[in-house]
Amino acid sequence: MSLTTPLRGVVPPVCTPLDSRGEVDTASLARLVEHLVDGGVHGLFALGSTSEVAYLTDEQRATALRTVVEATAGRVPVLAGVIDTTTARVIHHAEAAAGLGADALVATAPFYTRTHPEEIAGHFRKLRATVDLPLFAYDIPVAVHSKLSAALVRELAEDGTLAGLKDSSGDEGGLRRLLVELGGRGGRGVGPAPGFSVLTGSELTVDAALLAGADGVVPGIGNVDPAGYVRLYEATLTGDWTLAAQEQERLVELFGMVDVGPEADMGRSSSALGSFKAALQLLGVIECGATAFPQIPLSAGAVAEVGRHLRAAGLSPVR
Repeated sequence: MSLTTPLRGVVPPVCTPLDSRGEVDTASLARLVEHLVDGGVHGLFALGSTSEVAYLTDEQRATALRTVVEATAGRVPVLAGVIDTTTARVIHHAEAAAGLGADALVATAPFYTRTHPEEIAGHFRKLRATVDLPLFAYDIPVAVHSKLSAALVRELAEDGTLAGLKDSSGDEGGLRRLLVELGGRGGRGVGPAPGFSVLTGSELTVDAALLAGADGVVPGIGNVDPAGYVRLYEATLTGDWTLAAQEQERLVELFGMVDVGPEADMGRSSSALGSFKAALQLLGVIECGATAFPQIPLSAGAVAEVGRHLRAAGLSPVR
């Protein structure tokens, strides 16, 4: 479906289920799309960090995106991550995503190479000029080692390069400054870029971000409980901030599953992504909880702990 601007609501970054051989499990991925759409989400973000995009070959990326687009069948917009190190490589992914039916693109600043803000701006402008799809910037300095400033984001929003921003910086003060730069909560829709969408990736502070003026959330654990984030978002639309806070606090407890893998034994991404997939397997949504190599798999005890988190949050494992 065509993307309406600003994009608002809950837009989960879709996990990429893998089989025991490490290939994309398209049947499980299609079930996951149904799980998310049935939960009431407002869009899907394929090939993001939670999708393990950095681990996927170009062929696997195409398989995953094609499956998400076909399973979604136009019910909500599909945003495609086109994440890579340099502009030429990102454009290659963007052209492939456009051909597969993506409704919008999501790109980081260039990385590995050291870049200046003027080079970052040129990167986004070149991408937008080459592939005619709405473009969202993905601000994730922990991975790309550069932070998108509020001034740069505003500049690229005002000139039409960017349709929105996914803020995964973890900088809550920076997010608030950006929202003020774009018109503030009282002025959104009449500010310098009224169609521009700000989506928070900080899934534990969504109620606060929405109160400040953010348009929505891209929650990794929204794969597990999409309906919970939709309830949170809908509560904010009616001004029921008490209900929103209660739902947020329940989701904070559910999010505790990301630490089930001992820090001495595995990376934090291995633990978090492994917990999301284990939860989806326990809920009967996907067939296998495998993560991409060389991420370390969860132990049986850690998976059991994921089940405990599910039950405590009111979700019922079927396995």
